[in-house]
Parts: sequence; structure tokens; C-alpha cells
Amino acid sequence: MPLAREAVELLVQAARAWYFEGNQHGLRDREWMALRFLHRANRFSRTPSALAGFIGATRATASQIVKTLEAKSFLVRKPSHEDKRSVVLHVTAQGEKCLSQHDPINHVVNAVTSLGTDECVRLRDSLREILNHLDAAHQRLDASICRDCMFLAERSPGAGKGRASAEFMCRLYRAPVSLEETELLCTSFERTRDRPKIEGHLDRAHGEPGMRREFAA
Repeated sequence: MPLAREAVELLVQAARAWYFEGNQHGLRDREWMALRFLHRANRFSRTPSALAGFIGATRATASQIVKTLEAKSFLVRKPSHEDKRSVVLHVTAQGEKCLSQHDPINHVVNAVTSLGTDECVRLRDSLREILNHLDAAHQRLDASICRDCMFLAERSPGAGKGRASAEFMCRLYRAPVSLEETELLCTSFERTRDRPKIEGHLDRAHGEPGMRREFAA
């Protein structure tokens, strides 16, 4: 227990890097969180309602955050290809530049990167297990990576039309998913151990067999 408490206290200290009073580079911490999430979210999750759920805010608060990011030209709204009545939020090139240069978590990312690939993988997997326990205890579900979701299925060759690069299918949204999209966050995520083996697809895409072993089941 003392070891676990010490580890959690260290996590709390690390969290100070991205929770702050006032603003940094013109954005408050929750606005940074929203911009960061929308940059990493898949097209099904880049909606005002999904954003509200992810940052733990009301729809009204999320709407105000979206307006702030739009006013700074970090975000634009576009009609959804799946549902013309809905909008999808897109981070602009200016928003991406802002994240790259000024995101408050960048120096934490650099510190974690300095640990090396193996340590990064172990840290990621440990944190994911912690979130899984918290989800189960509090009956909640956090967003996670599409490639680990029970709804992701590999498409049969030549099945359907959809996107030219789509190799997978989301069984929840009944929509094609490209290999690149399997690396994005989804707020409709549900964990499973029975998921498509996408390692071979990743190897072919990167032209480096065996370089993405951490994605194997």
C-alpha cells in the first residue's frame, strides 16, 4: 500500500503540469484538454456531445469551449459525412501548430519519451490497466484507442464501397475505418480481448516488419 500511494502521489505531482489556474498561451486548461482530444479523436468522436463527455463538462460549457477555439481559428465545424444533420469538429493547421509548440503537456511527453520505447510501452500499459480498474469500480468508460475496441472488425476483401483505404469496419457505427483511424481515440470504445490482429497491416503500412510489436494481442 505505501508503494501504491507513493506512485499515485507522483501521478498527482505530474498532473500539475497540465492543470493550472488562469491560462497558458491564451487557453485555459480545459480548453487545452478539448483541443488535445479533438486532435486525437476519430471522426465519430469529434462532436460537441462527445467532447462534453470526455472533458466532464455540460453541453453548454463544451459549446462555449468550442466557440473559444473557433474564435482563435484553432477549430472549424464541418457537416458529418455519416449524418448531414450533425457536425464534426476539425482542428485546423493553426490549431495543430499551437499544440505542437505550446501544449502544456509537451515537456511531460518529452520526459516520457526520454525513458525509451520499452519503458514507454510499460508505462502506457500500466496506466491503461489503472484506468480499466477505475472504470469497473465507478461503472464508467473512458475513451481509448480504436484498435483495442470490440466494435472494430476486419473487412472482407472488396466488401462494400466506403473509403478507398479502409481495411476495417466499425460494427457500432456500421462505417468503414482506415488503418490510420485505428490509432485514434473513440468515446464509444468498449474493451475486448477478441479484436482484429492489425500488426500485419501496420507492418505493411510502415514497411518495417516487426517494428510495431506492441500492438500484438
